[in-house]
Amino acid sequence: MYYTDKKLQFPVEVEKPNPVFARMLQQAIGGVEGEIRVCMQYFFQAWGARGPVKYRDMLLNTATEEIGHIEMLATAVALNLEKAPVSLQEEISADPLAGAVLNGMDMRHILSTGLAAMPTDANGMPFDMSHIYASGNLAADMYCNVAAEATGRALAVRLYNATDDSGMKKMLAFNIARDTMHQQQWLAVLEEMGPSHLPIPNSFPQSEENLDYSYKFFISTLEGVGDQADQPWTSGPAPDGKGTFEAFVNRPLGPEPNLGFGRPDTYGQKEQALGTAAGLKEKGKDLIDRVTQSL
Repeated sequence: MYYTDKKLQFPVEVEKPNPVFARMLQQAIGGVEGEIRVCMQYFFQAWGARGPVKYRDMLLNTATEEIGHIEMLATAVALNLEKAPVSLQEEISADPLAGAVLNGMDMRHILSTGLAAMPTDANGMPFDMSHIYASGNLAADMYCNVAAEATGRALAVRLYNATDDSGMKKMLAFNIARDTMHQQQWLAVLEEMGPSHLPIPNSFPQSEENLDYSYKFFISTLEGVGDQADQPWTSGPAPDGKGTFEAFVNRPLGPEPNLGFGRPDTYGQKEQALGTAAGLKEKGKDLIDRVTQSL
């Protein structure tokens, strides 16, 4: 069960309404870096959480906080749309400034919402939940959460630098600070778990993986190791303390794939299929070519 309050989590004030900035703010609501994404991600991680209840509680608290962030941003969008031109009357179209505003706006702020926010990104694309990561593995989810907060903070910083409105800067400075906190809390979980949480999932016995390749960094450039020599990921101990990194110049470890010739009932061309004269002829040529190449 969830509760709401009439008051905003943090003050949202707009000194100079800017409909174009309203469109930019939409990215922080419904973009892949936005608040809907992290809100739903944390909720679904919490709702499926197994294990120590403290992690579920932490996720629920932060997911609920993110609802408040969506509310703040939706309010900011609406306030920035207060003086938006809503008509293509001749006097507006003749005004270069008004025309520029109209050209930069999302028209659905006029047509679909009556000057209010939408659950979309800055291009008007609805957030479709495809970027919600809730794997049921605590460590994997924490890394996903760090990445989500990192990209969200980068977006908030860009928005902060895109406006000279002091009210918007204050709101965004708050959001940036909360992104800082959220990054740190997810990292604190990983730190609490210690290096033994790697590799993820640590519940699978490493003895069953191909240990010959567990700590090799594959080099796939023609010049070989080059500037990848003696890097933290090509030499020295791995973060999990269970192996040593090594540079490995990539080479084929398996044979050339050969799917052979098809069945007639898959309806490729006759030259592709067994059971046809053309297919048998082509298969004979193919075998000769392969034998010749292997000599």
